[in-house]
Amino acid sequence: MDGNHPKRRKDKYDPYTISTTEDGRHWLTFLDGQGDRHHVEISAAVFTLFDSFELDDLSYLNEVDRHYEQSELTEASLYDRAVHRPATVEESALQSMEYAQLHRAISELPEIQKRRLILYYFQGLTYEQIAEMEGCTKRAVKFSVDIAVEKLKKFFKNF
Repeated sequence: MDGNHPKRRKDKYDPYTISTTEDGRHWLTFLDGQGDRHHVEISAAVFTLFDSFELDDLSYLNEVDRHYEQSELTEASLYDRAVHRPATVEESALQSMEYAQLHRAISELPEIQKRRLILYYFQGLTYEQIAEMEGCTKRAVKFSVDIAVEKLKKFFKNF
């Protein structure tokens, strides 16, 4: 049943093969769930449809080969891989533990210091913006943030 259908490269997940015999009949061959091979005669319209599916798959495989795989191997991406290596499991675990300690230390700060520290360092607001929001002076906000940072340093020194 090889017929005149050209042999094409196929995706490994393609479940079927189509072919045409010398007398012009079209066949679909596939394996069922039990692994039994079946040969089914199909119409020319169905054959054309399956043929177009195969051509689309082949086009996609060629696109992946030519563009996607090579696009990842540029000089810049290789440099990034060399300079910015991915974190190991141990590094990720250690970083996670450090973040947990930082959050615990921040949660132990007085409410005003905690709020001002978060607004300054995590929300990116300036001392002036925080002072305006809270109705106080810039000096009071800076002093509060500085005291909070000192308390965090002391917390981590004792840890």
